[in-house]
Amino acid sequence: MARYFVKLTTVTKTDYEKLAAFRYELRKFLHFSEQAAKQHGLATKQYLAMLAIEGFPGRNEVTMNELSQRLQIAAHTAVELTDRLEAAGLAKRTPSTGDKRQVLVRLTRLGRSKLEKLAGLHKQELASKGALLLKELTRILHP
Repeated sequence: MARYFVKLTTVTKTDYEKLAAFRYELRKFLHFSEQAAKQHGLATKQYLAMLAIEGFPGRNEVTMNELSQRLQIAAHTAVELTDRLEAAGLAKRTPSTGDKRQVLVRLTRLGRSKLEKLAGLHKQELASKGALLLKELTRILHP
């Protein structure tokens, strides 16, 4: 992942305004995401976990460690989240064929179906309003 380094000098009023505007646009998208998940019977973390599982690079299954890293949560929290997804019929655990100590988590057909609907809504929202988010980020990175 590329990192952007900005020479640190004084922070101006304009800098604060740009950061606040970006944060505002980001928060609007996150609020949309929270509401969309809720309307589909999911907690935000459940949607994010499902997206992390299905969207993992090169695979459609993850280890608990990978899931906790992707969501930036503790390992035991990833286990609890997976428990809830499994109880709802949205995900299932399987033992790893390579390392018997590892458990892999993948979405069920129901989980993939629900995720597809939500991801579609998120794509529509970004197509509609993502330019504002990008504009504000660009104002910060390229003054």
